[in-house]
Amino acid sequence: MQHILRLFILLVGLFAGTGSYAADAAPKLTTPDDLGPQIEQPIEFPHFRHAGDAKDGGMQINCMYCHTYARRSMVAGIPPVQKCIGCHQSIESVRDKPRIQKLFEYWDAKKPIPWKKVHDLPDFVRFNHERHIQRFYFQQDRPYQEVCGYCHGNVKAMTVAQRQKPLTMGWCASCHQKDHPVSANSTETGHGPNDCFTCHK
Repeated sequence: MQHILRLFILLVGLFAGTGSYAADAAPKLTTPDDLGPQIEQPIEFPHFRHAGDAKDGGMQINCMYCHTYARRSMVAGIPPVQKCIGCHQSIESVRDKPRIQKLFEYWDAKKPIPWKKVHDLPDFVRFNHERHIQRFYFQQDRPYQEVCGYCHGNVKAMTVAQRQKPLTMGWCASCHQKDHPVSANSTETGHGPNDCFTCHK
């Protein structure tokens, strides 16, 4: 009888713990159109102004101008304050804007801007930006907004970046199973790797 009672208590505790975890867990993204949590950033960076189309008042700056590591590293990287100031110290017309004033406050204080991650994967996942950028942007000659947007969504229409894609294992694996051209000038196609250790090291 004591064994049954202990088992009952153990199961009740297990279900209670699982329910508590599920309640605290972030909502799952299920479709490409779902938006992730809205993350408040120290400066409301207007992606639409920098990366947006010219017809919409954007400057069409290539994503990799600011996220310079994407083409040669695992991580895309966040630009240092110096890169932002490099442009904005010469643009007097927007110096009185609150977000620009805040930018110069960080610059004058010699402090980095404490940006928060938006597309944060679990620690056991290894995603390599360089491999994807080299394949789809440089080898296949696809537009950079299409290449970056496949995982990051339509950032050029956003102010503060927000997650738009599920970024789950099944979502990534479905892309790896597709036929992708090897290069822009080739009819040969290939799949992404399906070895567990490619993404989980």
